[in-house]
Amino acid sequence: MKKYILFPALSIVLALSSCKKEFLQQTNPNAVTVENYFKTENDVLLAVNGAYQSLRSSNTIGENSGLFTDERSDDAGRNDNQSNAGEPFQFNDFSLLPSNSYLKTHWLALYQSITRSNVILSNIDKATFTTVANKNIYSAEAKFIRAIMYFELVRKWGPVPLVTKQLSTTEEVTASTYRVPEADVYAQIVLDLKDALNSDLPNFQPVSGIGRTSKAAINAYLGKVYLTMAATLSASKTENLASANTYLLAAYNMRAFGSLSEIPYADVFDVAKKTTCKELIFQISYKQGDLNYSSSIAANNQARGETINSLKVSTGIGGNVKLDLINEYETGDLRKDFSVKYANDANVKDWFVTKFRDASAAATVNGYGGNDCILMRYADVILMLSEVANLQGNDALATQYLDMVRVRAGRPLYVVAKTDPAYVTKFPTMKLAILHERRAELAFEHQRWFDLIRNFTATELATYLKAKTQASYGIAKLSNVTTKDRYYPIPFDEVKLDPAKMYQNPGY
Repeated sequence: MKKYILFPALSIVLALSSCKKEFLQQTNPNAVTVENYFKTENDVLLAVNGAYQSLRSSNTIGENSGLFTDERSDDAGRNDNQSNAGEPFQFNDFSLLPSNSYLKTHWLALYQSITRSNVILSNIDKATFTTVANKNIYSAEAKFIRAIMYFELVRKWGPVPLVTKQLSTTEEVTASTYRVPEADVYAQIVLDLKDALNSDLPNFQPVSGIGRTSKAAINAYLGKVYLTMAATLSASKTENLASANTYLLAAYNMRAFGSLSEIPYADVFDVAKKTTCKELIFQISYKQGDLNYSSSIAANNQARGETINSLKVSTGIGGNVKLDLINEYETGDLRKDFSVKYANDANVKDWFVTKFRDASAAATVNGYGGNDCILMRYADVILMLSEVANLQGNDALATQYLDMVRVRAGRPLYVVAKTDPAYVTKFPTMKLAILHERRAELAFEHQRWFDLIRNFTATELATYLKAKTQASYGIAKLSNVTTKDRYYPIPFDEVKLDPAKMYQNPGY
């Protein structure tokens, strides 16, 4: 049986090629085999475009993938009876089961994305390139996408199967179906990102290339990866922090602006400025007004009776915001008024997300917005630099970076904030001050859960979450939180493949 350009996930067989010839084996005139597909430079470009397309999915890291990040945290969740009875509610309720179908879909989608990159990298040498430099660039893009998908997997599940080539037989799939240590996964992520960095990619993409990676984006991701390794792996903390600082500084020094305060916070999310805003480093691009490629996040987040996000009429509660986040904003924080609003409809009285807006006529009454999904921006880089400095024991430098973000938000300098008893009570340490600033700055950008698991051990995380008031958290039960919740359970069907090699995470 010939291999076709299909991209199923690891656990459902990545590519089959060893079946015996049978009467039913026919050549599909509408399909292109892998062997015959990669012939020209354009063939590779289309495959790379397909790899980027996989990022858009709500089952990977697209704009509507908050179920796997924001809704796992203390920022957002589901606070209605229907969700209470369903599988999505399990994420925020810390009652997640290995059989959860959303969990399995997320796992499979991440591996499907990796498979797309593996197919490209395994076959790129077969193609003839008119522009030789493009081979290097397309290879770098495929490695970047593979790296950020594995970064999602290793942070959420810990040890996971690691596959870096196209799998062509059931025997190859079986041989690759086992969990490898987190350190090995991170080593591959770093290798891919460093290979991508040593390419002919530009520091920043031109307008025509927005949505594709760049050296600034790769440096920023390398910094985040090394910071995560320093915080979560037992070995080489000092070296990993030094590397995090090196790559984050490299990204920061590439910026095309002076002070962060030059860029108004609202401009970062302005649909009309998404191609010109100098804070944006890497984003998933969406097309305003287009049925298939538009953004739906503005309309999806809007609560009934409101019009701030979209012209589409909402009949629901929109993007639910936890009172715990509302209570954490400092008085006068400009980011609060931009990011959240209280809906006062007769049937909906609750906080909802307003950070992503497109109420223009071009988005139509169907809510076909033009919002891009921002995956990396300079405020994130600056706050990571603050985090690195704090972990290295340089609080003076950490404060300098922290204040860059606070000044833009209309907040007093950190040295002044520390004289406020209310602030000091909530955030008595530099670590908690940085974590607070990241929460206020990056709310609903799929960062909060990763910030929590990077800053707290499993025991510390359970203690931190259980210290919150149940009333501010909603109907999801904080009492459910245990040390097991640092990681997601391995999907049940994956464990069944080989209970020894695909062993379950503790507590599930």
